[in-house]
Amino acid sequence: MRKSKTLAKIRQGEVIRTCVIGHYIPAYVCHAARAGYDCIWVDLEHRAMTKREVEALLAFSHLYDIDIMMRPPTLEKTGLYRYLEDGAAGLLIPHVSTAERAKMLVDAVKFPPLGDRGIDNAGLDADFHIHDADEYVAWANRETFLCVQIETPEGVHNVEEIAAVEGVDMIFVGPGDLGLRLRQSGEMTLDEAWEIVAAACRKHGKAFGGPTLATSEMQKRKDLGAQLLVNSSEFQGWSAALSQDGRRFEDLT
Repeated sequence: MRKSKTLAKIRQGEVIRTCVIGHYIPAYVCHAARAGYDCIWVDLEHRAMTKREVEALLAFSHLYDIDIMMRPPTLEKTGLYRYLEDGAAGLLIPHVSTAERAKMLVDAVKFPPLGDRGIDNAGLDADFHIHDADEYVAWANRETFLCVQIETPEGVHNVEEIAAVEGVDMIFVGPGDLGLRLRQSGEMTLDEAWEIVAAACRKHGKAFGGPTLATSEMQKRKDLGAQLLVNSSEFQGWSAALSQDGRRFEDLT
């Protein structure tokens, strides 16, 4: 059973090099690993893939030894832990605004004594049933992670209680949804929200992070203590490359 690079970096106090995809691109997994990334965030909240496509990406992640952090389109309990059985290193759950929701998620994706996840021990994560059940359970609680997104003002106000929940491994600031809501309410800035999250995570010993595409943003959040830094996506790559290559036509004589 493979070890999570994300969790290793958390335990070592190092930056987790993270990129994101939302489409079925097997080669992306290979090239992200070769480029030195630790983790790929696969977004199924806003994108769609078939079950077989997801399984294939997860198998490629094991082949090239890179974590996949799956953002699922469901909160259904068995639906969540099937992603882990199929080989995801962790789950990223959107819109977690209360400690009660965080505890529900821990219950779904962690084995006893932390949660109440059902055991199969026959998926890719368990090398297809070649490990002792108790060994597998201990490995899964140690080497798979739960990351919850703070995307609402309510979530910011409750982040200390959320970070205190045993079994929550990481907090993710979602600047899109959170920024939208904070611009409407005016109760704080996005930078102030990041600082509140950072303080809560320091207090409870939890890792945190979020999208930080520009180098200046990466540095700002790292200086706060963020470890999970997402700095690349296939959208960004396609857009930049097409714009750059498109301008070459203008240089033709």
